[in-house]
Amino acid sequence: MLHPSYTDLMKVVNSNVEPGETPVVNSRYSIVMATAKRARQIISGDEPLVDEKGKKPLSIAVDELNEGKIKILGDDETE
Repeated sequence: MLHPSYTDLMKVVNSNVEPGETPVVNSRYSIVMATAKRARQIISGDEPLVDEKGKKPLSIAVDELNEGKIKILGDDETE
């Protein structure tokens, strides 16, 4: 089981969305794709943004998302 839950992660990701705006994330699929992409970045050498002792890259990516260290961009956003 994933801790935090998908629901909790979606709340974190959508926390900065103003009332009436479209949420950045509407499905678990978006969470899975974002964390998988971040895990691949960590595997290829990017520095983790949270304490990574003994954790696998996917767990690190989930922790980063949950703590707000990374964010998922909407289709119309670029960074």
